[in-house]
Amino acid sequence: MQNRVTKLFNIAYPIVQAGMIWASGWRLASAVSNAGALGIIGSGSMYPEVLRAHIQQCKAATKKPFGVNVPLLYPDIDKHIQIIIEEKVPIVFTSAGNPKTWTSTLKLHGITVVHVVSSSKFALKAQEAGCDAVVAEGFEAGGHNGREETTTMVLIPAVCAAVNIPVLAAGGIATGRQMLASMVLGAEGVQVGSRFVASNEASSHENFKNLVINSGEGDTHLSLKQLTPVRLLKNDFFNLVQQAENKGASTDELQKLLGRGRAKLGMFEGNLAEGELEIGQVSAIIKTIKPAAEIVQEMYKEYEAALKQPVK
Repeated sequence: MQNRVTKLFNIAYPIVQAGMIWASGWRLASAVSNAGALGIIGSGSMYPEVLRAHIQQCKAATKKPFGVNVPLLYPDIDKHIQIIIEEKVPIVFTSAGNPKTWTSTLKLHGITVVHVVSSSKFALKAQEAGCDAVVAEGFEAGGHNGREETTTMVLIPAVCAAVNIPVLAAGGIATGRQMLASMVLGAEGVQVGSRFVASNEASSHENFKNLVINSGEGDTHLSLKQLTPVRLLKNDFFNLVQQAENKGASTDELQKLLGRGRAKLGMFEGNLAEGELEIGQVSAIIKTIKPAAEIVQEMYKEYEAALKQPVK
């Protein structure tokens, strides 16, 4: 398949693996890229030199293009950007911040830049900043989310109508049929997170992976809206947050409750009670842990089959 997204990234399939914290290391990114999609290293949970090591290991494991996701609010963002430039990473996905801050710097070094947005307004800002594409991420997505709470089915056509650059759909996409629905709405590719959490190569803990594939509808909820909205699986930590919010806890009180390392504790170390467990609503239909390459192939084959199937 060839369209603006596959040409932009030089990939076979318009599928991008999201750069999820504590899940998207070099093993996952290289496996996805080797399968013909675009693998992404998630730098949000990495110290600068850890990021450098993951980039170097990814380059050794694949000759295909791969990228790095950079949350723009990361405290050592300047060090991350410098490492990305020094290591000649070809593609960067930015999120959680103003794309004007670093896009021009990255593009001066020949790097393709994509920004994750939650509204048409922010998509336009990304286009004006010089981004090559945007990821329009709906309310269903796991991890940190937009305050607008716009669902993917509404967001995608709105963003596609607002910008001229390619749009990738994200939020609630784990199957080929969902990919086709996104393309019908105007997207030219998809970014997939939760499905790749439940992969063999994801660096997230097996406890977390198993909880994901055993979750059901209604088991996730958008929380911590006073800080940065984040979709979480319900557990003891989630209940503490809900109780605090219901009592009118201040931002400082919620920040103290969140503390340091909650996400690592849950998703990386496997503490399912006290850790922060970020995952999307689509986890309700993910029932297996598979190799990343198999996920890519199954997704694209299902997309092709659905494309040929007559409308009933």
